[in-house]
Amino acid sequence: MRERGTLPRLFGSLLLVVAAGISSVAAAPERGGPAPRPHPVATPLGQVVPAPAQVRPGGSPYAITARTRILVDEGPRRDAREVRRIGSYLAGLLRPATGYALPVTDDRGAAGIRLRLGAGDRSLGEEGYRLESGRGGITLTAHKPAGLFHGVQTLRQLLPVSVEKDSRQRGPWTIAGGSITDTPRYAYRGAMLDVSRHFLTPDQVKLYIDQLALYKINKLHLHLSDDQGWRIAIDSWPRLAGYGGSTQVGGGPGGYYTKAQYRDLVSYAASRQLEVIPEIDMPGHTNAALASYAELNCDGVAPPLYTGTSVGFSSLCAPKEITYDFVDDVVRELAALTPGKYLHIGGDEAHSTSHADYVAFMDRAQAAVQKYGKTVVGWHQLTGATPVPGAVAQYWGYDATGAAEREQVAAAARKGTRLILSPADRIYLDMKYDKNTVLGQSWAGYTEVDRSYDWNPATYLAAAGVPEDAVLGVEAPLWTETLATNDQLEVMAFPRLPGVAELGWSPAATHDWDTYKTRLAAQGPRMAALGIDYYRSPLVPWPTE
Repeated sequence: MRERGTLPRLFGSLLLVVAAGISSVAAAPERGGPAPRPHPVATPLGQVVPAPAQVRPGGSPYAITARTRILVDEGPRRDAREVRRIGSYLAGLLRPATGYALPVTDDRGAAGIRLRLGAGDRSLGEEGYRLESGRGGITLTAHKPAGLFHGVQTLRQLLPVSVEKDSRQRGPWTIAGGSITDTPRYAYRGAMLDVSRHFLTPDQVKLYIDQLALYKINKLHLHLSDDQGWRIAIDSWPRLAGYGGSTQVGGGPGGYYTKAQYRDLVSYAASRQLEVIPEIDMPGHTNAALASYAELNCDGVAPPLYTGTSVGFSSLCAPKEITYDFVDDVVRELAALTPGKYLHIGGDEAHSTSHADYVAFMDRAQAAVQKYGKTVVGWHQLTGATPVPGAVAQYWGYDATGAAEREQVAAAARKGTRLILSPADRIYLDMKYDKNTVLGQSWAGYTEVDRSYDWNPATYLAAAGVPEDAVLGVEAPLWTETLATNDQLEVMAFPRLPGVAELGWSPAATHDWDTYKTRLAAQGPRMAALGIDYYRSPLVPWPTE
């Protein structure tokens, strides 16, 4: 759904941005370095993904040279370490390809790339930033460290794609002159990674985190349990991981995260400004738990481990009190491991649980989450029970979802339940692109890149009566029934994931497929330089070189 009324004026301005942002630089070769390319062209300030809120091109470009320093104005003492860490992160991104030392310093008299955190820049909020580029240097300003980090991602995209290489490349390294002032549309911009159907190693998860960070995604929802595998160690119920985690779809060794590994993933995500949201799906999608502990079954008999892909056949035993001892223990241990605000309790496809049992179970599961200081998140079926005040429902419906189910969600939203939008036929990243796609599934239809991008979260459920202010943000799930390797994950996530990131970050007025596909095409060489095995959609005018 395009915002047609604003496009002619807006995109005429964007064309001027592109034209004005192109700057030629005549840089002399640096002593001891490779000769620069002739007549290099700086990337226009507006040619990034997600689209910035405000771009003002003009003035001379800045070229990173061997003399460039990363300058950190550390601001309030509580943030000083984080600002310096972001400066070191930026230097680490730039050093391999440029070959420059790029020392990180607080020398206020030096010139270079300055990271400035200021209490006076409250209009930038928790995640916004201002980037100012000119001949004398670059200044990134933010109110909070997350804003500086997001500004670094924009700066990164303004440099030649060869900056992503891990060996020395030919310069110059030029950033167009002008300024960007940028804040996100939604506070919640998420990606879900299903590590239950196929276990993904910590290194695989970290690689995905790095890829998410480039596009300013700020939530990582980890689907840690399902019928096919339990992926997190729980001390009070050790067979959950040791036995319940011992397989995956199609068989194989499965796996799980130790508490130390999980803490490390949480810390790594935080260093990229992503908050981890753990999910324990219940009362359905629980065969791995039921197989691990017979007493969780109503008949006291443990089923075998499961390696198929059917859904809806498993259920915790809602009438048994031990079920709630289990829930309390799992939530308590997981909450203690997770510093973030949210804890996801699933709640979808509980077809083997009666409605009365489902309502009773979700009441007590939500109470456990609140008891340990977390905000409840559940799939939108939670709205068929009684969401607690402050609860968040994740909507995964699609075009075929019935009016009654949409109205149930809308009624909860009108009463204060916030919504995360994950429409399956738009941003489920495991849906096939078309009939020729080898990986993925098609139960929600085919989802090409344009369909994934071209909708408006604010109005998506308006016809059902969902108010705009009920929408907390968007999240792109990546389910792994058919996916196990990095290449398989990447070809399904990219290039749709950058579009989801733009839906979450950029102002609605910038939303236009025809303009976006050109900016997305420019991301192709960058994704290739990063080793991302992305899908070359025929709808996108990818560069031929």
